[in-house]
Amino acid sequence: MSSPRVNDFAVSGDGSRAVVAIAEPNADGTKYVAALWDIDVAGVDSARRLTFDEGGVSGPAFDSMGDLLFLRRATKDDESSAVWSLPSNGGEARVLASRGAGFAGIRAATGARVFVAVSDVHPSADTEGDDDRIRLLRKDGKVSAILHTGYPIRYWDHDLGPAVPQLFAGESDSPETEAVRRITAGAGSALREASYDISSDGSFVVSTWTVPGALATSRAVLVRIDVATDERTVLVDDDGADLGSPAISPDGRRVAFVRESLSTPDEAPRMTLQQLDIATGSVVDAAPGWDRWPTNPVWLADGSGILVVADENGRAPIFLVRDGVPTRITDTDAAYTHVHACTDGSIFALEASYLQPPHPVRIDLSSGRIRQLRLADELPELPGNLTEIEAVAADGRRIRAWLALPAGAGDAAKAPLLLWVHGGPLGSWNTWSWRWNPWLLVARGYAVLLPDPALSTGYGQDFVQRGWGRWGKEPFTDLMAITDAAVELPEIDSTKTAAMGGSFGGYMANWIAGHTDRFDAIVTHAGLWALDQFGPTTDVAYYWGREMSPEMAVENSPHLYVADITTPMLVIHGDKDYRVPIGEGLRLWYELLSESGLPADDEGKTDHRLLCFPSENHWVLTPQHAKIWYQVVFSFLSEHVLGEPTTLPEALG
Repeated sequence: MSSPRVNDFAVSGDGSRAVVAIAEPNADGTKYVAALWDIDVAGVDSARRLTFDEGGVSGPAFDSMGDLLFLRRATKDDESSAVWSLPSNGGEARVLASRGAGFAGIRAATGARVFVAVSDVHPSADTEGDDDRIRLLRKDGKVSAILHTGYPIRYWDHDLGPAVPQLFAGESDSPETEAVRRITAGAGSALREASYDISSDGSFVVSTWTVPGALATSRAVLVRIDVATDERTVLVDDDGADLGSPAISPDGRRVAFVRESLSTPDEAPRMTLQQLDIATGSVVDAAPGWDRWPTNPVWLADGSGILVVADENGRAPIFLVRDGVPTRITDTDAAYTHVHACTDGSIFALEASYLQPPHPVRIDLSSGRIRQLRLADELPELPGNLTEIEAVAADGRRIRAWLALPAGAGDAAKAPLLLWVHGGPLGSWNTWSWRWNPWLLVARGYAVLLPDPALSTGYGQDFVQRGWGRWGKEPFTDLMAITDAAVELPEIDSTKTAAMGGSFGGYMANWIAGHTDRFDAIVTHAGLWALDQFGPTTDVAYYWGREMSPEMAVENSPHLYVADITTPMLVIHGDKDYRVPIGEGLRLWYELLSESGLPADDEGKTDHRLLCFPSENHWVLTPQHAKIWYQVVFSFLSEHVLGEPTTLPEALG
């Protein structure tokens, strides 16, 4: 849990400099704090640390002159981050802009000294003074009440309001601090969770903009915001889709973006790469017929093509889309994020796989050659080996999975099997995760199976569609088919098995518990239990409502099968979880003890366990809680899979 973690990456426009943000536990091990490190773009020298802050830094971005912009908290207890600048020619960092509410999401122009960032503003505040007064009134009076007039009111792990995000623009060469100006007055809540880009010359921004309407049809359009005049123009309004991830071409004439069709109970969403001609307003599919889900488009520096990342077969390669044709340019087992295209023709990205955590790389576009750039620390050694297995589903579809095996596992040393189901559900097991890390289980002697069942991305639209609205059908039978294949391997002890999952994976763990007794133990983290309850209480109920009809909820709700559960379950939930509200875990816990086939006895004793984190959300993020999470999971599996009771952490009392 103490390993340094790369969590952001910035590259100068000419490719001459690269900076990573690396998070490590603070001195008392209670939270992660990030620092910026300068990377040798030639891959020869180790990284050099640039910042030393108790409060941590984040959000690095280079401006057009190579100065490094970033967000910094003044102290470890400060709640807001100011925009700072570190000159490329040396010297001390200085504050560019600060507000009581702080800033986030810096985007810097590549051809002008202009940047934009987001900061929260109270809707009733006409001036900066008004906003500060309201913020301090709430802070000093410890007022947390929020009066809502719309939806949503929560998102993942935080309450929304009363302040709403607004875009601010500033100049990175300004000699004065506070040199920023709000450019989206009157936006209301339209910029919540917005994605945006700034043109190369700094004259305009293209942003997503949530339009008001009926909940089921709430969607994001694309708008152009003039930086000098604040004038706002709708560029693309598609009443059948959410639009996101806008990227402005280097010449400022085109916008690449991702279109996600609005789903229905019968039709899964579809993600496509689109291209807008700003002058004519025409929109075309940039890769017609491509059966993958592109994300986060990035233009080549000469504007001749668009780089995207898309899940594919348990990986997430980088593709170049040019003249309507996507071409894969990375041929590894890795997933890529934070892609940058530079004027010198180089491409930079963070690369990660189940063999290595995220680390910076430089990619030659023409040859696909990848050079790893050095960090200060070596990448961790792994306690086992990674392989792939496949199975054939009941309908004849190919199902694949990663399988992490302990070193030395074989006929003479068979390993117990842990089936680990991914969340989403629209996703894939394809990259390193510090939170859901199989190697910690492998180090304990378990073989960890990481399958991609129906609904997983990277196998075509019809693979998603075959599980849409059918959560308890193909996703479940696919998982059982790949488990059947795994237990036949000589390295696996078929008599010692467990299943585990978080979020949608927790839903599947709950469903598995009520539909088979083949596993010795089941761990469910933040799992959906009663779908009719979950649907209206989750943070974005309208999104799930597009798929979750009343009929779907009845056909696929695990709580209806509680009487069939005879496997010991470890239920884990965070009280601040807004995506899967704590009521799911509480109801599951009560019904396990009162109605399951393995209920509490007359003295209230049970083989089930509930691990609750009152201060955690959908994830368990603080270092000490993450340790306890794994320690309790280890203990539960050891008792019920291996038959070896262990001691629980003393901190649990």
